[in-house]
Amino acid sequence: MSDENRLGQAVAKAVRAQELVDSEPLTEAFRTLEENYSLAWRATAIDDVTGREKLFLAINIVGKVRDHLNAVVANGKLAQAELKELAQVAERKKRFGIL
Repeated sequence: MSDENRLGQAVAKAVRAQELVDSEPLTEAFRTLEENYSLAWRATAIDDVTGREKLFLAINIVGKVRDHLNAVVANGKLAQAELKELAQVAERKKRFGIL
């Protein structure tokens, strides 16, 4: 697979990820899950170590999913910049007859 194809796929993936990040239902779902997990975590019995650990992990997983989506968006922006640079280099080569 060429670099341009790989970069194009990264850009397309970033667009889809940005749509998810901007999606109100998904944003609300993340917020609701974190709130519910936090409330349940605080309500655990003092001797329920396993329950607290599972809820703590659940809270962190929600954050990791959000972070992953944001990383995909950031990678797509970098890929877009690389594609732009590749196009500019190709145009300069073409203009000066280097091709």
